[in-house]
Formats: sequence, C-alpha cells, structure tokens
Amino acid sequence: MKVYVTDKGVTLVGKAWQVKALLKQYMKRYETVEQWRDSTTKR
Repeated sequence: MKVYVTDKGVTLVGKAWQVKALLKQYMKRYETVEQWRDSTTKR
C-alpha cells in the first residue's frame, strides 16, 4: 500500500480492499480530501 500526497491531491496505490480500508480510516479523521492534503503537505 502506497499513499502519495501532492499539492493537487492524493493517490492511493494498492489492492482494492486496502484502498477501501484506508479511506474508511481517513474518513473518520478528515471531512474532505482537501483537509487531508493540507494537513500532510504543510509538514
């Protein structure tokens, strides 16, 4: 499972069940992809 976060968005690479599981985790933490992207690119 690989996650690439760039200025323009997020790319998830992995098996379908891995991507779905990861998205469920991040849905609890962030409401939008923009919030997810901004929280990781500012570091």
